[in-house]
Amino acid sequence: MTTDITTPLLPYRITICGLDELAGHAQGGFTHVVSILDPERADPEDFTAYLPHRRVLWRFDDTLQPGPGMTVPCERDVRKILTLGEELLAEKAEQLLIHCHAGVSRSTATAVILMAQNNPGREPEVFQELSRVRPRSWPNSLMVGIADDLLGRGGALVRELRGHHAKVAASHPDLASLIRLHGRAHEVPEA
Repeated sequence: MTTDITTPLLPYRITICGLDELAGHAQGGFTHVVSILDPERADPEDFTAYLPHRRVLWRFDDTLQPGPGMTVPCERDVRKILTLGEELLAEKAEQLLIHCHAGVSRSTATAVILMAQNNPGREPEVFQELSRVRPRSWPNSLMVGIADDLLGRGGALVRELRGHHAKVAASHPDLASLIRLHGRAHEVPEA
């Protein structure tokens, strides 16, 4: 599933996708790309077919807790997202592609952080926009929690994320089951 966001919360367009969708976006005219990959994952070759663009590559796992061989997203990673958000505004970015492995968790958390960054008090709108454009999404709660702290939102992003997770769990029980199986059962609300 590919998603192209035109949102009043950002002055540029965002497309969110997974690895298996990258080839289909080669002619998308993206000015900027964010790649979020597992540390051991090879860099996708799809970008050789893309038009010239500015690309950042971040490597951390889609996890919430440390474990053997896992690289947990941390404050440094969320600060990089916030710095990129400032740079995108300064550079007058036109189109941003954000991808992770499946286009469900790390990439959607990044989109949430970018939309929330300069829109304090509009946290409900951030998740409404995400629901509208990427209904099958499960933003990484650790990343969103760190952003909530860094942006001084007093838990507003985390509260809205919980509501988003509840809606997605109800409408996409298959995704909720996958989240449970991958060590994140505490993110899935009880039915």
